[in-house]
Order: sequence, then C-alpha cells, then structure tokens
Amino acid sequence: MNHSHFLKSIFKPENFNSEELESILMQFEEVDFKKNEFIIEKGKVANYYYFLETGFLRSFTIDTEGNDITTKFFSEKDIVIDWHSYFLKKPCKESIQALTKGKCWKISFSNFMKLFKIEAFREVGRTRLVNNYFELKNHSISVIADQAKDRYLNLLNEKPSIIQNVPLKHIATYLGITDTSLSRIRKEISL
Repeated sequence: MNHSHFLKSIFKPENFNSEELESILMQFEEVDFKKNEFIIEKGKVANYYYFLETGFLRSFTIDTEGNDITTKFFSEKDIVIDWHSYFLKKPCKESIQALTKGKCWKISFSNFMKLFKIEAFREVGRTRLVNNYFELKNHSISVIADQAKDRYLNLLNEKPSIIQNVPLKHIATYLGITDTSLSRIRKEISL
C-alpha cells in the first residue's frame, strides 16, 4: 500500500520515531470517492474517520421545513468526522456527502484506539479536536452575531477554495442566507 506523502504531512516524521510512524500509517486505508457519494449517513453509526487529501465534502442536515442546510465544508487536509457518533457510537445526526470526486484516508475506531498509546498521536488528535470545536463554535456565533456579508468574507478569507469549488446554494445555507442575498453580496464585493 502506498502511504502517500500526504499522511506524512499530517503525522510529521519529526514528531514520531520510525516504528511509531509505520504503525500509524499502516492503520489508514485509502478511499476514493465519487461526486455525490455519502461518506457518513444520518441515522447510521460512523465507524471511520477520514483525512481528506483531495476533493470537497459537506455535512448537512434537513431542517423542520424540509430544507437541506449545509453545516460544514471539508477541503484538503481536513479531518472528516462525526465526533459524537465515532466516539460514542451514537447514530449520526447529519450526513457527509462528496461535492466533487476525491481521495481520503480512513481509520476505524478500533485501529484508532490501538494508536492512542502513542503520545504524539494523541497530541495530533487533541489539537484537531480543539480546533474543530472552536471552528464550530465561531460559526454558530457568527450566524447569530455577524452580518451576512462578514460571514461570506470570513469564508472567502479562510477557505477560498470552497467558494471556487462548491455550489453557491450550499454556501448560502451554510451562511444562513438565501441564494438571492448571497448573489447580492457577491456583486457588492466584486464592484
């Protein structure tokens, strides 16, 4: 199995001895996905988490009126996970779907637990969990407290590749606005 340079860009060789690095890389399995394919499905338990090497994904849920609302976008190097489902074995409350074709690396829960004894591996996991938490928290506050235009500019600034590769209807629901408002904001900015 060819463990790409990609995984070594996440688990940097300088942070692990060669034996640790080898045992980490061995637990990951390469997965190619097609556009529109589901990586994680609502109502099922997520048995894997993924590191995204190429492509774009989104998590979404359906609101009380039947609208499809995007809750997060995933792009290169992101960890694709439903934390709650993966660690607590609860059914997912959202689905995660591919917006483009791409490639990721998956690890099962039991293999993840095997690696937990490696301190540097735990550190990588902890850092990502904390960053993920703050990103979600900032987004939920932003939807309440920031102007739509500022939310759009933040996304443009933090993840420009999302704006270029993802359908605008998904960006609008993620930002909590209508397609029409998003078009207006984009026009304003490009003036």
